[in-house]
Amino acid sequence: MSEISDASITAALRRHMSIAVARQVIAAGNLANLDTPGFRAQELAFDKALDSRVGGLQLASTSAGHLPAAPGPQAVAARDAGGSPRRDGNTVQLDRELLTMTEAAGDFAKAQTALAAKFRLVRYALSEGR
Repeated sequence: MSEISDASITAALRRHMSIAVARQVIAAGNLANLDTPGFRAQELAFDKALDSRVGGLQLASTSAGHLPAAPGPQAVAARDAGGSPRRDGNTVQLDRELLTMTEAAGDFAKAQTALAAKFRLVRYALSEGR
């Protein structure tokens, strides 16, 4: 069983925030094409997003105290969201996209709050409780 470390929690929160941003980017693109005939709504391909954020090779560290590498910019993995097309062939649904953006904003805010609390604890410890 792998050990849960402070660095792995930080990395997980950062990945969570990155996925929330990717969901918002895709939803914004869908909304931008709300009136484009024939446009097919996209959604985050969760399995591909997860693989790109978690899978793959890990950098070697020479000390247990080293922080993990920061995730670099990555392409957003999107797929056709499906849905019934309107008469013009467009499948974007305004209410669905607004809900996706609201959920993603909430997910980002939760991870950001947890990360801020973690850093406040570190700052408190470094100041020796002053």
